Amino acid sequence: MAIAIKVEDLSKAYQLGSFGTGTISRDVERYWAKLRGKEDPFLKIGEANNRAVAGNSDVVWSLKDIDFEVQQGDAVGIIGRNGAGKSTLLKILSRVTSPTTGSVKIKGRMASLLEVGTGFHPELSGRENIYLNGAILGMRKKEIARKFDEIVDFAGVERYIDTPVKRYSSGMYVRLAFAVAAHLEAEILVVDEVLAVGDAEFQKKCLGKMGDVSKGEGKTILFVSHNLGAIRSLCNNGLVLNNGSLVNIAAIEPAIQCYNKLLSSNDNIARVFSGNIKDKLSFHQVMINDSADSEITIKPTDPIKIKVSGEAREPFTRAVFVMAVYCAGVRLFTLREYNSGRQLQQGAFTVEFNIAPTVLRPGDYTIALGAWGNTDDEWVWGTEAAIFNIAEIWTNNIRQSDAGIINAEFIRLPND
Repeated sequence: MAIAIKVEDLSKAYQLGSFGTGTISRDVERYWAKLRGKEDPFLKIGEANNRAVAGNSDVVWSLKDIDFEVQQGDAVGIIGRNGAGKSTLLKILSRVTSPTTGSVKIKGRMASLLEVGTGFHPELSGRENIYLNGAILGMRKKEIARKFDEIVDFAGVERYIDTPVKRYSSGMYVRLAFAVAAHLEAEILVVDEVLAVGDAEFQKKCLGKMGDVSKGEGKTILFVSHNLGAIRSLCNNGLVLNNGSLVNIAAIEPAIQCYNKLLSSNDNIARVFSGNIKDKLSFHQVMINDSADSEITIKPTDPIKIKVSGEAREPFTRAVFVMAVYCAGVRLFTLREYNSGRQLQQGAFTVEFNIAPTVLRPGDYTIALGAWGNTDDEWVWGTEAAIFNIAEIWTNNIRQSDAGIINAEFIRLPND
């Protein structure tokens, strides 16, 4: 099979700190402000790759030494934590930005949907924006006219097609933007988190369209999403990034397992948290049913005990610990250790949460942890602290998982 995309020794660096403003007068203004101990009157670019670790260098490598190939007709899911370099990679592939080192070879016409509605003009109608956006994506006027009715039907905005898009809801906006890109006659379709904006019905429709494009028309798809259910249903291969490095490229199930290992490794837990008390209160380890295994599997009929250890660097008169459970990117429910919180002494602490048996149905689940401090304005929160799997188990030809109550299938109803 022919190679659609070939990436060799790809790296992308960004310069941190202050830049010259472009004029001597403004450089002098900046210097004079610095002498007086005032804030820099011009923008500064902050360090962003590994947010939780202070760096000593003025250069951050968003991508470093990336090598991979994508075969024609493959649907590749690009997965990784926030800040892993996924969007940077897609921007380089789409030629929005250029690499610092390395090369990218692409065979075929590419359609990119990196930011919803990029190229839309708010004062123009939906009809005019279809032609404008189609032209930006490389479609000819005759091609747009031929597919116009199909685009409008897919977007479901026929009644508002001659209304300025500034009056559209965000859902209508994303439907129209995706519809234009999805109907471009391109060999490669690049999609970055666009499904996070639409409702469940629209997401299902988009996944179906991308599946038709990949399997039916033999086109290549690069798909970035935190929704592992969508990744699993659409993609046959996965590419895992972590802090700008390529960790693994494999079939989709091994790639997701590799990603889950990254999420649940104890080295990663301390780096996922944000909030104004994250330096005063931190989480170090998550144990699920007394195991720190990153691939723990639980029977649907077993209770789940989640034990979290951490450290308080100062005493708290009140600490309210919470845990949220996610499936396929959807928050299913949130538990509190104690509704009104508890006193917390300086030093090590442990928190326990319990989920009754037969509550969760089979699937992959992600745990998020958080806490409030002495007031509701003091908080710390982090996603993707750990993962676990509820197994599909049969006994005497009876599926035990039928007793489960909750999973994403019941939460994301088409008419939500």
